Amino acid sequence: MPSLTINGKQITVDAGMTVLQACEAAGVEIPRFCYHDRLQIAGNCRMCLVEMEKAPKPIASCAMPAADGMVIRTDTPRVTKARNGVLEFLLINHPLDCPICDQGGECDLQDQTLGYGMDHSRYEENKRAVVDKDLGPLVSTHMTRCIHCTRCIRFATEIAGVEELGTLGRGEHMEIGTYVEKALSSELSGNMIDLCPVGALNSKPYAYTARSWELIRTEGIDAHDAVGANIRIDARGREVMRVLPRLNEDVNEEWISDKSRFAYDGLRRNRLDQPYVRRNGRLEPATWAEALGAVAERMRALGGARIAAIAGDMACTESMTALGDLFRALGSPHLDCRQDGAALPVGARAGYVFNSTIAGIEGADTCLLIGTNPRWEAALVNARLRKRYLGGGFHVFSVGPELDLTFPVERLGAGPETLGEIAAGTHRVAKALQGAKQPMLIVGQGALARPDGAAVLAAARRIAETCGMVRDGWNGFNVLHTAAARVGGMDVGFVPGQGGRDTAGILHGAGGRDLGLVYLLGADEIDMAQLGQAFVVYQGHHGDAGANRADVVLPGAAYTEKSATWVNTEGRPQAAPAAVAPPGDAREDWAIVRALSDTLGKPLPYDSLAQVRERMVRIAPWFARSGEVTPAAWAPFGTEGKLGAAPFRSPVTDFYMTNAICRASATMAECSELYMSGGKAATGTHG
Repeated sequence: MPSLTINGKQITVDAGMTVLQACEAAGVEIPRFCYHDRLQIAGNCRMCLVEMEKAPKPIASCAMPAADGMVIRTDTPRVTKARNGVLEFLLINHPLDCPICDQGGECDLQDQTLGYGMDHSRYEENKRAVVDKDLGPLVSTHMTRCIHCTRCIRFATEIAGVEELGTLGRGEHMEIGTYVEKALSSELSGNMIDLCPVGALNSKPYAYTARSWELIRTEGIDAHDAVGANIRIDARGREVMRVLPRLNEDVNEEWISDKSRFAYDGLRRNRLDQPYVRRNGRLEPATWAEALGAVAERMRALGGARIAAIAGDMACTESMTALGDLFRALGSPHLDCRQDGAALPVGARAGYVFNSTIAGIEGADTCLLIGTNPRWEAALVNARLRKRYLGGGFHVFSVGPELDLTFPVERLGAGPETLGEIAAGTHRVAKALQGAKQPMLIVGQGALARPDGAAVLAAARRIAETCGMVRDGWNGFNVLHTAAARVGGMDVGFVPGQGGRDTAGILHGAGGRDLGLVYLLGADEIDMAQLGQAFVVYQGHHGDAGANRADVVLPGAAYTEKSATWVNTEGRPQAAPAAVAPPGDAREDWAIVRALSDTLGKPLPYDSLAQVRERMVRIAPWFARSGEVTPAAWAPFGTEGKLGAAPFRSPVTDFYMTNAICRASATMAECSELYMSGGKAATGTHG
């Protein structure tokens, strides 16, 4: 471990750290534009120059390894003059766009010019101009502002794994753009906006709509997939203006997917903002008392045995807890949070969570994908897999559809036949998994949401057990979910009780008139035609498929509009406060269920959100440890049986259209038309 002196203070740092990192560890701020902790070093902006004893000229601290005995000065007149010069050159061609630039108030160039720049410019020549590039519907460009830090190029190449950006020309004629004119095709492209230290890359949907100092910032959790990315919701009044990532090394690092970032315009469209009751075949506006009264009247008439509930993919854990308690109080065992019919085990938590954790991917050396396309189902998990691949010594095998995952994948077969061979130990990959130090597998919903899903799950468990994936300190058995609500629903027991029906049974019972009422808690992904003549109650936030079929509509709150808890695919509970208020007469979902229980004369034993969460902790103690993963005990799960012949398919056929919010989003519709048309969805290939 080298020891060096920085501004007269001696410090010891880890081997391999750069001088810039050593200065940061010593509490000394070093300005930079091109350097970023998660990208390879470029060393091309020269803003991080410092003075090193015995060196003939200032050194680029980002590219210089810290060595024993170094003496570094960061506050000398020479360093100050060097920084002044660098900024003077950077500003030579930079336009005076600050008053109208979307980066204003959050711009590294503004901040560093104020802190380290000169108070005047000596440049009197004409500024150069660069033609803007069309990078698609998400990222807008103002390339005259570009300072050639190349962060966007390195992100696209290293993190996103899509080599579509590069430099053309040299010197004053150098420009950054796509080699062939086309839209960026990465599901992570919006992160380039955050990385850009100037206003060259901006959010196209957000452009010229708000200034950063006008916005109220709220820390939230993304509910568009099951990763549980930590986000920041910026709102003005009652409107969400943008969504940005928050740092969480264990979950999303500092990235979010484009769906998480740009689908927020769907929160303003097609919203349910008042109750509706169907009269004479038409949904008509009603008061809360009328709507709840209509539901309660029908429930009382039918009794518990003939009512059922299905929770959708974006339902919060509090609402599922309350609705489950209400239906059990009414005597109904017909509950299910698995609206796709996935064969997830009840009670054996290790059989339905991502046991190795997302960050744990970086400790694996071999991975088997079963019926999943992580690039579409969980773009940030795919990014973590790519990161591990770039670290070397990581081999990925796949049983399922053909994949384009931004890193090499060896496809073994299309379906259960290959999986059965691996489980039996007769396939060559079984030996590779057994010989690995920390093997892992990831089974997706495309392998579980099928008639033989329980047998597929049992086969995957057998592979984990026979290939040494489950042992002290390591559990490589992982289930990758696509629904933010799924793990939370399983945890609080929103599953069929004794003698209860699952989703398929509920639909069959409704179509056959065995069930007279079906309560849809934001469930829009089921076949509404199978509900037959059943009385349908829809509680949700968008006028999607469920609301169109409903006899009573109860307007709920979207994920940005309620204080709620989601449990991600790892089994990590994460709570987030409301960023804005729901529109109109819409209410938080748990409160709607609580009000319905009063109308039914079966009041639930809690009157506040805190009391609902206490109830959740009593059901599952790990809810008391928000933000943490509680390891699940290994137990038998799955049902041994015959595997079907049909090949595995990913449940996500359109990355940009996976839920009601996305379907209401004009931005996501534009992305879907651009990227998913022309048969590209069949192979998982963009661009």
